Amino acid sequence: FNVTDIFQEFCFIYGELSEACEAYLKKKDDLGEELADVALYLIGLSELLGINLEEEIMRKMEINEKRTYENKDGVLTKVKE
Repeated sequence: FNVTDIFQEFCFIYGELSEACEAYLKKKDDLGEELADVALYLIGLSELLGINLEEEIMRKMEINEKRTYENKDGVLTKVKE
C-alpha cells in the first residue's frame, strides 16, 4: 500500500468503490470482497491523515440523528440540521 501520496489513496478508494458498484450491478459474487477493499483503503487513508475514523463515524451519526427530513414530491429533503 502507498504511504506517501494522499491523492493517489483517494484515487485507489474511488477505483475500489467503482469495482464494488460494478459487482453490485452485475450481481457478482465478490461484492463483499470489493466492499472490504473500499474499507481497507479508507481506514489506511484515515491513518495516513491522522484521523480517528471511529470517532468521526460516531460524531457523524449523532449529527445525522438530529436532522429532519420531509418527503417533497417524492424526494427526501433535509429541512433541519
